[in-house]
Amino acid sequence: MNSVFKNILYETSDGVARITINRPPLNVLNTETTEEMVRALESANEDDTVMVVVITGSGDRAFCAGVDIKDHLPEKIDKTLGLFHKLFHVLADLQKPTVAVVNGFALGGGCELVIACDLAIASETAQFGQPEIKVGAIPTVAAALLPKLIWRKKAFELMFTGDSISAREAQQIGLVNRAVPPDKLVDATNELVSKLKEMSPVVLKLLRQAVYQGLHLDFKQALDEVTNIYLNRLIRTEDAVEGLKAFLEKRKPVWKGK
Repeated sequence: MNSVFKNILYETSDGVARITINRPPLNVLNTETTEEMVRALESANEDDTVMVVVITGSGDRAFCAGVDIKDHLPEKIDKTLGLFHKLFHVLADLQKPTVAVVNGFALGGGCELVIACDLAIASETAQFGQPEIKVGAIPTVAAALLPKLIWRKKAFELMFTGDSISAREAQQIGLVNRAVPPDKLVDATNELVSKLKEMSPVVLKLLRQAVYQGLHLDFKQALDEVTNIYLNRLIRTEDAVEGLKAFLEKRKPVWKGK
């Protein structure tokens, strides 16, 4: 399926929804692009044929170089932040795994998109950074999420200095899962997506919810919430029982997605 947008490309095929920011050369986000991304994510979430959502940028120069500076001015910032934060609320509430495929600069809001995705694969030529401090702004999403994702002191360094880091360093600190040669980016993405598609979609959904629920709770509360999902939702699904039976019967499970 293909849907027509002005600033992004949206395509679903073989269980995967691909959202491509299509504003070359730097794929900068404006309010219209952010609105389109929200609509695309909502569409992917409602599409039962979609198991995985992939987000990338067109071309090889930039994944996304952030939010348009003009939209940060006082007369626009309220609307800009409202839409931008809605994008991340939708990402957090999604019922499918999300994979960022980073093919160039991921700066500002672009880096925050990578932070907010569940998984990330990057070209070795990619660069990551939160340069907002250099223009007198703060990275709102990174301030909330980055210290929870990577080393706290490194998070402060990136946000306080505005410096960029390489894909290799991003992998070392846990910002991305893998950094690969540019000509291997498609293969690495397909390999990861294929692994996700082998899993039960309903179990992936519940696992994702369990992880996100626990991110902002202490250990005991988080464990109680995960236990509740396991006992009252997961084990009542057909796929959970099928997975256990398949293991005991030494065969490959046949997922039904329910």
